Amino acid sequence: MAARAEVLALQAQVAQREKELSSLRQRLAEALSAEQEPEQEPERPVPVPPLPPKAALSRAEILRYSRQLVLPELGVAGQLRLAAASVLVVGCGGLGCPLAQYLAAAGVGRLGLVDYDVVELSNLARQVLHGEALAGRANKAFSAAAALRRLNSAVQCVPYAEALTPATARDLVGRYDVVADCSDNVPTRYLVSDACVLAGRPLVSASALRFEGQLTVYHHDGGPCYRCVFPEPPPADTVTSCADGGVLGAVTGILGCLQALEVLKIAAGLGPSYSGRMLLFDALAGQFRAIRLRGRRADCAACGERPTVTALQDYEAFCGSAATDKCRSLHLLRPEERVSVTDYKRLLDSEVPHLLLDVRPKVEVDICRLPHSLHIPLKCLEQRDAASLRLLGEAIREARQGVQDGADLPVYVICKLGNDSQKAVKILQSWSVTREFDVLLVQDIVGGLMAWAAKVDASFPEY
Repeated sequence: MAARAEVLALQAQVAQREKELSSLRQRLAEALSAEQEPEQEPERPVPVPPLPPKAALSRAEILRYSRQLVLPELGVAGQLRLAAASVLVVGCGGLGCPLAQYLAAAGVGRLGLVDYDVVELSNLARQVLHGEALAGRANKAFSAAAALRRLNSAVQCVPYAEALTPATARDLVGRYDVVADCSDNVPTRYLVSDACVLAGRPLVSASALRFEGQLTVYHHDGGPCYRCVFPEPPPADTVTSCADGGVLGAVTGILGCLQALEVLKIAAGLGPSYSGRMLLFDALAGQFRAIRLRGRRADCAACGERPTVTALQDYEAFCGSAATDKCRSLHLLRPEERVSVTDYKRLLDSEVPHLLLDVRPKVEVDICRLPHSLHIPLKCLEQRDAASLRLLGEAIREARQGVQDGADLPVYVICKLGNDSQKAVKILQSWSVTREFDVLLVQDIVGGLMAWAAKVDASFPEY
């Protein structure tokens, strides 16, 4: 009995300590949030006067930057150039965080930080300037600025808590010496590149996806711009974002650091290594390789001899996709070919015979799934994989046993967000027409499993 009482007393103490810890975390989040509240971002870019040139380094600066000052290629002259330089960072995510961190640490005079989004828990595996306390509460530009000021209070950090648009980009880009594109979507890449061409600024650009990344410098000292290399945008449905395809945080860290290196070399007057070349990184193979890009095109629409891009345009219309790194939403089906998660939940509760087909890749099914679903990846349907078709046929025949004679078997298709499920419905519809599968009632579930987690089952994992 004494031992039991001691256990109960210890459990009560643990519960009390956990309550106190939760209270402290809440107070910390409120304090950090309040720290940012006085900084209200205006609708238009903040006027930023040019940085005055420094005549000499202070004693504190000599001590702080001593390890790079002794580099003959940099020296005092290079450090003074860094102190007078300004860099615009477009995107404070997986690339922008390590990039901005090393620029601030190296003593770049001013950093402009552009990001309209808020910190999310799913960011923290790769966006290393942000913390748990600000998840869901703080804008990324303000969060990054606060972290950078803690790192180096001498660096001016100017947050722009808004999306870069054709109306603001040219003016904003023109206020900075070098631009770093850390975005994750094609429309923004064209927008930033065109703005840099019109404003006469070099652009250091990088991207990362899954285990791979690439880096190059555009529009530097007669080198090609983004349009020289990619005159036309790729089809919107062929572009995969990190939200769709995933990325390992360390990969974005490596590419962001390489971006910082190129920016520092440009700002210090050393010149970049990847103007006219592209660095390709394969993290799984542990390999870097560089390829030579075509030179500046005389017929380039932006930087050619007779440019037609003389003003910034509607880049979402030009690319046929949204200027966001969020997962895109496809609209391939008519409304009557789709069903909401709440309607499907009512059908499930009523025990109406049906088949639920999950078409996500296996790696996602391993994360979470609805237990009554049949898993056949979309790729197997597209490739008409024989084993998958047999499995589907057997599942349809088994499910039909509970259907009244003459009635059709409802088939519902689900994926993560409701994009791949629409593609799968199209495939199943084509098979119904050719009578390969006698499936006439087939619908996809709008919003997929993430809508299920948000609207039906709050305990279902989100990823």
